[in-house]
Amino acid sequence: MRGAIKWGLIIVGCIIVVVIAALLIIPMFVDVQKYKPMIEEKIAQATGRSFSVGDDLNFSLFPWAGVSLSDLRLGNPSGFAEKDIVMVKSFEVRVKLLPLLSKDIQIKRFVVNEPRIVLVKNKNGRVNWEQPKQPTKKAPTKTAEPQPQDTPSAGLPISALTVGNLAIKKGSALWIDHSTDTRKEISDINLTAKDVSLERPVGLSFSAIVDNKPLSLEGTLGPFGKGLETGNVPMDVSIKALNELVMRLKGSLENPAANPGVDLDLDIAKFSPRKLIAELDPGIQIDTSDPKALDSMAIKAHVKADAAKVVLSDGVLNLDQSNLTFSLSAVEFSRPNVKFDLNLDQIDADRYMPPKSDKPKGEQPSEPAEAGRKKTDYTPLRRLIMDGRIKIGNLIVNKAKIQDVSLQIKANNGIITLDPINLKLYQGGASGKARLDVTKDVPQSAVNLLMSEVQIGPLLQDVLETDFMEGTTKADIDLNMAGDEPERIKKTLNGKGELNFTDGALKGFDLAAMVRNVGSAFGLSKKGAERPKTDFTELLVPFSIENGVVNTPQSSLKSPFIRVNAKGTTDLVQETLNFRVEPKAVASMQGQGDELQRSGLLVPVVVSGTYSSPQFRPDLSAAAQQQIEKKIFESKEAQKILEKEELKPLEKPMKDALKGILGGD
Repeated sequence: MRGAIKWGLIIVGCIIVVVIAALLIIPMFVDVQKYKPMIEEKIAQATGRSFSVGDDLNFSLFPWAGVSLSDLRLGNPSGFAEKDIVMVKSFEVRVKLLPLLSKDIQIKRFVVNEPRIVLVKNKNGRVNWEQPKQPTKKAPTKTAEPQPQDTPSAGLPISALTVGNLAIKKGSALWIDHSTDTRKEISDINLTAKDVSLERPVGLSFSAIVDNKPLSLEGTLGPFGKGLETGNVPMDVSIKALNELVMRLKGSLENPAANPGVDLDLDIAKFSPRKLIAELDPGIQIDTSDPKALDSMAIKAHVKADAAKVVLSDGVLNLDQSNLTFSLSAVEFSRPNVKFDLNLDQIDADRYMPPKSDKPKGEQPSEPAEAGRKKTDYTPLRRLIMDGRIKIGNLIVNKAKIQDVSLQIKANNGIITLDPINLKLYQGGASGKARLDVTKDVPQSAVNLLMSEVQIGPLLQDVLETDFMEGTTKADIDLNMAGDEPERIKKTLNGKGELNFTDGALKGFDLAAMVRNVGSAFGLSKKGAERPKTDFTELLVPFSIENGVVNTPQSSLKSPFIRVNAKGTTDLVQETLNFRVEPKAVASMQGQGDELQRSGLLVPVVVSGTYSSPQFRPDLSAAAQQQIEKKIFESKEAQKILEKEELKPLEKPMKDALKGILGGD
């Protein structure tokens, strides 16, 4: 028995020796070059492209099955100026044979030197990576018999994987679009993987030059064994780009085999957006009112995403001195359904606006004619479904200081609403709503605004840098318009409203002086005198707008010494003015703590001209008419005549007749 076992072992040993010897000797006697043309022909037939390999082609069988080659080239289909789509300077792989019997893959070496991929889109829109159509032979149809389906076994199709040396060296990828004359290149691609196995995290190192800008990645991925079984592959990688951006992704890849996604923490370290944009494109110049704006940004968020949805939670964005917390979700990307919640502590929006030009308005580059503008495509907005909330603690925009901004924005089927809008400003508050309808080619807009207890003086000083009015403001404004260009909006502006100013003053002129002195009323008073002003208890301005023309039928000012009525129009399109201001004297200041009598000549004012060059002129003919009337009807002779009872009914007709003679209204 022992002898049989002994001889059996000897025979098995001999067989193993013979097999090993054969595996070692066969490659020495096989002329690989003899089969190279056949290999090239078979691959060319399978791909529909030209294929060639250099003369340095070798293979081995034991103890490592290995293949090495050089100068591999896979050609482009006909119709492309570029000759090849894939080129590899050299390639080498060595795999241990015997462990393959137990599904244990042991790779000693997998190295690709200087691979190059050239992706091309020609002027006709055809791309070179599409597989050329191959002639097909019709096979006789056979009724397929139902085959027993194997129940998929749990786990991976391999039991183990180890790679000693995995590397891609000095690779490159080129994208050429002849239809747009675009060329993009990624060069110096280097990838190495350390400790590759299914049981341990894999160390990754990647670097490349993207459009002459560096990009690198360092970190770990895996372990893959349990990760692929459970659908959760851990990852912790850091990405550096453009000498400015450092990003860390720590979490896991979700369901990489079935429905790839991520569940990770995103951490982008502080960087300068201004410098980053300059790195991306030196030709882009960012001009902001504050040269230090866009100098610092950092972002943190938890990201959970797959092909169907993206969810950002616990988001924090720091931009210069502003801090934003946010959450966002988006699903159904073909018809995006977006929800978000933004909470910003403060921001000075003026810092990020373009600086004001010193050139006169006439020297500014003119905008293209409306007819020559390309129409805006509102299709994305029509598809958008949105529900978001925005809160801002302190906001500066156009120098106006605003607090506690709160608004809700919704979008559905091309209708976008901001409702409600609430904010505080200058010791008062404002609320309103807005609506944008883009269901048609020309957008329609509507705005409603209510304002109360706002101090108009500091608001005008901040926004217009002028000090001509003070008081408490109430407003009710309702507007609608069409179009998306300023000129079109002004032409289609319609609506109505009312502005009510109380307990204030108009600074720079004294309307009461119009009763006494025409010269002082129109800025002809002595130099060095105290700046005049007109106090008022109420200034009421009702208005309506029709196709860009604002009409105020009866604006009124109530002052201790004078009442003023104004009416007229202003054309927002032509920027012209046409108003008439009529003051009326108040006999005394009774109730105001003063018994001073005021009298004099009332001078109506005609306001005309343009916004840039308004013109103010006294209506002296109307003033003269008033003076004549006063002289006639207040004379002793006229008073004696009109004291007669029988003539009193004629007083009004006589005044009207006199006005007609003098040209009065």
